[in-house]
Amino acid sequence: MRAPGALARLVALLVLAGGLASGKRLGPRLRGGDEPATGSVGARLGALVLAGGLVGCASIPQGAGTNPVDPWEVYNRHMFDVNDRVDRAVIKPIAQAYEAVLPEDVRVCINNAFLNLAEPINSINNLLQGKPGAAVADLCRFAVNSTVGLLGCFDVAAKAGAPRSHEDFGQTLGRWGLVPGPYFVLPLLGPSSVRDTFGRLFDFLRTDLLWYIRDIPTRNVLVGARLVDTRASLLPAEKVLDAAALDKYQFVRDGYLQVRRNLVYDGDPPRLRDPDDENDVPPPEPATGMKKAAPDQPPPAPAR
Repeated sequence: MRAPGALARLVALLVLAGGLASGKRLGPRLRGGDEPATGSVGARLGALVLAGGLVGCASIPQGAGTNPVDPWEVYNRHMFDVNDRVDRAVIKPIAQAYEAVLPEDVRVCINNAFLNLAEPINSINNLLQGKPGAAVADLCRFAVNSTVGLLGCFDVAAKAGAPRSHEDFGQTLGRWGLVPGPYFVLPLLGPSSVRDTFGRLFDFLRTDLLWYIRDIPTRNVLVGARLVDTRASLLPAEKVLDAAALDKYQFVRDGYLQVRRNLVYDGDPPRLRDPDDENDVPPPEPATGMKKAAPDQPPPAPAR
């Protein structure tokens, strides 16, 4: 059974890689027209996701869904498993090939360029969060790195003492007091929450510069390249995850929620109240049934 699975992964990898490289739709073309007969890369990838869900299901532990932050754990574990299968079959092999083919300096340059395109997102959200100084600093970083830094290839601004910020609309909603809501695993995109899902949608439709490129093939190639670059940057962390986590799903969920909370409060989140820390509850009585004397009272006098 292992050979057909490996063959299916190889075929899926070649199909998706060809589609990402060309930025075009896949499939034979209809006679007399330019539209394909079998849909786009997204449709093929969607079919692969469905196939992954049909191949196998995640193991669901007892008590799944009882955690207040993860009431949809049954669904989330299934989607996490599907995402993991698609990643191992398609995205991870492409990222590993990307890492193997390109020198590290080139990959750093590409990663910096994509991060530079996110500076307007950082600036807008810093402004919405009431941090105008940080918003101006982000715009200055964008201007400097886009010119002196050769379209962001070199992070000149960081060397000049202007570090990069990481802001998004999900954090902005959190700063406005909107609670995260239940943890939610998105198809292909991975860990999120109800609040962060709406935040991603806003950033995706309104502030992501790549989606303002009118040439569709060019835009698709850049979006695919950014996806591969992002996945390649996570390869070292994945090794730590595979070595440390007994329950990979729970490890990712808890880590994601902790990081997002830390980002909302700019690295200084308030201390969470420990429900087991009840200072006003007296200690249990000794097993002998004898009561302890109060510390501020003398012991009782012996009977005569």
